[in-house]
Amino acid sequence: MTNAARAEALVRALRAGIDGDLETIRTLVTDDVRAWTPVFSTGTVDELIDALEDRNDTFSDPDLRTTPHDVGGDFACVEWVVEITHTGPLTVGPQSVIEPTGARVAIHGITVAEFHGTRICSIRQYWDENEVLGQIGLLGP
Repeated sequence: MTNAARAEALVRALRAGIDGDLETIRTLVTDDVRAWTPVFSTGTVDELIDALEDRNDTFSDPDLRTTPHDVGGDFACVEWVVEITHTGPLTVGPQSVIEPTGARVAIHGITVAEFHGTRICSIRQYWDENEVLGQIGLLGP
């Protein structure tokens, strides 16, 4: 598999995750895929699917822009920006919920994936959660 093909598969996985296309996720990852993000960690495809399904309706209208990077070996790396609208309650603690603000926010991040053959076996995703909180007005100037 070429670097470009790995990057394209990772972009497809990112889009599928945002769109809730869980069947595409299943075709792109191994059964024992390990995933880590700032909000969840999983060790199987079923756990990954459950984590993606558990996302609530806090944000809507996603617009994903990606920039794949040329890397070697069995890895792919994609920088991304997703713009979303805060349209549902956001739980930030056991007894703290932020009501929808209608704010359009942009989150900048990067995803690194390792491949086993043509399928993703490991995903690490990084972004700053405070970037979101600041844009919806929870953090001071």
